[in-house]
Amino acid sequence: MKKEECFYLGKIVKKYSFKGEVLIKLDTDEPEVYENLESVFVALGNNLVPFFIEEASLHKSDLLRIKFEDVTSEADADALLKSELYLPLEFLPKLSGKQFYFHEVIGFTLIDVNYGIVGYIEGVNDTTAQSLFEVKQGEKEVLIPMNDEFIIEVNRAEKFIKVATPEGLIALYL
Repeated sequence: MKKEECFYLGKIVKKYSFKGEVLIKLDTDEPEVYENLESVFVALGNNLVPFFIEEASLHKSDLLRIKFEDVTSEADADALLKSELYLPLEFLPKLSGKQFYFHEVIGFTLIDVNYGIVGYIEGVNDTTAQSLFEVKQGEKEVLIPMNDEFIIEVNRAEKFIKVATPEGLIALYL
């Protein structure tokens, strides 16, 4: 399994018991969805290694407490600390309407109701306070805020997102 075929689930942040249990900080708004997993992929070096889960439960609402098979001591758990966890993309719950996963809209056409076709979504920048669509138009890059009020339609069948940006925003880049 390659990282490109997976999504980031979370990170092992600390040990929980002397029996090898660990706590995972999940990257989700709905941690309860991942309470009954059978296995996960743990990033060890450049590889994703499957780990089977004996037991899992929510711990203090946003952490997942996991007991992996064959992880039976504090030393075993220590070796996994700060490792990232991944799941195959097909485990993601399906979204509909104007909701979308960042990875799923890469390559979509971005259309502004006033401007027309802006370009192709090349990436998403979520390192800023406001996530941004990184849109490629020829040699230029246009950054469009991912504001719920701007997004009018997400069309998965025809692979486009229609937005209504403030007047002049796109012109700033072109």
